[in-house]
Amino acid sequence: MASTPARVEHVIGGKRSQGESSPTHAVINPATGQQIAQVEMESMRAVESAVAAAYEAFPAWAATPVGDRCQVMFKYKSVLEQHFEELAGMIVQEHGKTMAEARGDVRRGIDCVEFACCAPTLLMGRTLPQIAVSSSFCRTEDKSGVGIDSTVDRVPLGVCVGITPFNFPVMVPLWMWPMAVACGNTFILKPSEKVPLSAVREVELAHEAGLPAGVLNLVTGGPKVVDALITHEDVRAVSFVGSSKVAKHVYETASKAGKRAQCMGGAKNYMVIMPDANRGAVIEGVVGSAFGNSGQRCLAGSVAIAVGDAAEWFVPAMMEAVNKIKVAAGNEPGVGMGPVIDVASKQRILGFIESGVQDGATLAVDGRRADCPAQGCFVGPTIFDHVRPGMRIADEEIFGPVLSVMREDTLDAAIATLNRSRYGNMGVIFTSSGYSARRFKSHAQAGMIGINVGVPAPMAVFPFAGWKQSFYGDLHANGEDAVKFYTESKVVVTRWM
Repeated sequence: MASTPARVEHVIGGKRSQGESSPTHAVINPATGQQIAQVEMESMRAVESAVAAAYEAFPAWAATPVGDRCQVMFKYKSVLEQHFEELAGMIVQEHGKTMAEARGDVRRGIDCVEFACCAPTLLMGRTLPQIAVSSSFCRTEDKSGVGIDSTVDRVPLGVCVGITPFNFPVMVPLWMWPMAVACGNTFILKPSEKVPLSAVREVELAHEAGLPAGVLNLVTGGPKVVDALITHEDVRAVSFVGSSKVAKHVYETASKAGKRAQCMGGAKNYMVIMPDANRGAVIEGVVGSAFGNSGQRCLAGSVAIAVGDAAEWFVPAMMEAVNKIKVAAGNEPGVGMGPVIDVASKQRILGFIESGVQDGATLAVDGRRADCPAQGCFVGPTIFDHVRPGMRIADEEIFGPVLSVMREDTLDAAIATLNRSRYGNMGVIFTSSGYSARRFKSHAQAGMIGINVGVPAPMAVFPFAGWKQSFYGDLHANGEDAVKFYTESKVVVTRWM
């Protein structure tokens, strides 16, 4: 008789803890379809315990010198390096990434920890001495009265919450909590119920590095847990990454409850291919952008706009390239693309492929017929040609390995097509022309621009700057925006007699 898969425990106050009897979600290995764990979905007791632990830990942690807080982050960076391969292996198992992609996930997360170690510099305030003179202490004709100095300090908020998606199980949580705690806040992480195992390990390793109990907590759960966290009276700020529909809900709900919120949503990313582009760089960049991580990222290139006669060489070369991609479990030798996250995602992606056929696009490469393992949640790389605006595959986020090729006569027409999208995460151009690149950079309505770069993902020192329905809020994740998001200004006006 098969044993019941282990239940993923919460991490509260530095210890693993059981929640309560509540509905559970099956965590599966998407390469095999086999269940590997189960997570609690509606434990309100865990929510209350986590918030209470974070609230209790906040005064002492906020009073800890920032240099001492960062010493924990330095140690944590070292611990992550020691467990690098372990974390990457966990990502492959619960997410399905290739090992190379999983290692990239961990590496970019470590970059965020390194940036959080800069908190002593990033938290510096500003001072303006002798900004005014107190006239009440001097005669009208004597301007040498008592001077007034002003300073602005950056101080932590309190308890912060992070709600993270399935597609980057280690990196996206590390976008959030290291900077939050380095700034003096305490934190509650709610990872995706689809990939909780590596997040739990990430939190455990933080405690091994010396993070005090209660500063970082983790609870599992679904929508009810999310709503409870983002409206809790003791929570000050909420950071979210997920679909635009849920991002809007979290932003509106948290804001209405008086919370500071940054909510990163979905995308429909366009890549413009100019006739003068370096062809090798184009194929390498577009293949990696469209089919890396099986298309499951908010910076995936979903639409390629071939300008002028570029389609004549671009489409055949892309077809040749993707037909060489080995689709298999992420830990197999030579694998180029793993599975999608679950059966529901597979069925949704297959539905998009069928809609493209029904809408009249040319199916140049049919991922439904790819050489994929029989078990698991696999969809092969798919390419549509002659896609037109208004088709679902052109307008909606697919979040899978499907590339739509559109054709435009001019660069300006391509930019206009990109700008009609309701999303604004990323725009990319491949060209050898400085004029074309500059025009694209200036007029493309997206927060992250790539010039001969297929995935212009910012390093941790820059903000992840989505626009339009790809982002709800004012301050983005990462970069100096993150410091401002996780702190508030305290202005001090001083006069000494």
